[in-house]
Amino acid sequence: MSQGNIRVIHEPADGRPVCTVLEALNRISGKWAISILLNVSHGPARFTELERAVPGISRRMLTLTLRNLERDGLIVRTVYATVPPKVEYRATSMAVELYSSLAALTGWAERHREAIADSRETYDREHGRPPEADTDR
Repeated sequence: MSQGNIRVIHEPADGRPVCTVLEALNRISGKWAISILLNVSHGPARFTELERAVPGISRRMLTLTLRNLERDGLIVRTVYATVPPKVEYRATSMAVELYSSLAALTGWAERHREAIADSRETYDREHGRPPEADTDR
């Protein structure tokens, strides 16, 4: 896909704003979204289950990410009238369709993570950059 195709916006006849390809990709490739989507694609999950399943995520970031994924139609939030209230999140059909692509992407990352780490070390050494200066790790 060329850069030009990413920015193409087709206005629908009713004039509603359309999510661009780049916006959609940014949403699903966010730091926490892939882990959440992979988890809810296997079946409904409660907030605390997701909190345990996504290492390093804060409660606030989990809440914000879930709200954004719900807003974009990728998950459905169901509140059960119990005491205390029970809340479950599940993947929509759109997210289930996305699952195989996310699984392939995470599989690729798993297969190549050592090579990427080696490349980073080589690059840092050749450019006089201390390895701990890399904040992406």
